[in-house]
Amino acid sequence: MKTLTLLRHAKSGWDDPVQRDFDRPLNAKGRRAAAAMGREMRRLSLRFDRVIASPAVRVAETLDAVAEGYGARLVPEWERRIYMASDATLAELIREQPDTAERLLLVGHNPGLEDLVLLLVPRSDDGLRDTVEDKYPTASLTELTFACDRWANMAEGGATLARFVRPRDLDPALGPDEE
Repeated sequence: MKTLTLLRHAKSGWDDPVQRDFDRPLNAKGRRAAAAMGREMRRLSLRFDRVIASPAVRVAETLDAVAEGYGARLVPEWERRIYMASDATLAELIREQPDTAERLLLVGHNPGLEDLVLLLVPRSDDGLRDTVEDKYPTASLTELTFACDRWANMAEGGATLARFVRPRDLDPALGPDEE
C-alpha cells in the first residue's frame, strides 16, 4: 500500500511588492495556519519516507512554519515541475517516485493539487471528496491511499481519500476572511 499526502502552501501575501509570483512570501495568517497544520500532522503521527516540494518561496516558508508545529524539519527534494503544475504533471511526477518510498508528501499549489485529488479519488457517498471539490484552501492537507506496491501503478480513480484537513478545521480563526 502507498500513501500520498498533499499539502497546499499556506496563505501568501498579495500586498508584498515582490516582482514575481514565484517569490511571494507567506503572510502572518499563513504562518499561523502552517504551524497549526504541523501540530496536526504531529498529533496524527504522520511520517514520510520522501518529501518533494515546489521551490517557490511560499512553499519553502510553509515547510519552515509546519516544522515549528510538527517538531521536526521536513527536508524536501525541490522539484521545479510542481510550481503551477497541472494534475497530469503531478500524477506523472508521483509515478516516477521510487517504490522504496511508501509514504510520500508532495507540497505545492492549486489548482493542481485539488485537480489531482479529483482525478485520483472516485466519487463516493461519504461527502469528503465533495468537500475537496468545493474548495481546497491554502495550508490544507489531504491523505490518499492506494492498494498498489508501485507508484507507477497509481491509477486514476484508484485512491481512497483517507483525510482532508483544512486550517479552519483546527482553528476557526484560520478560516476565510470575512469581507
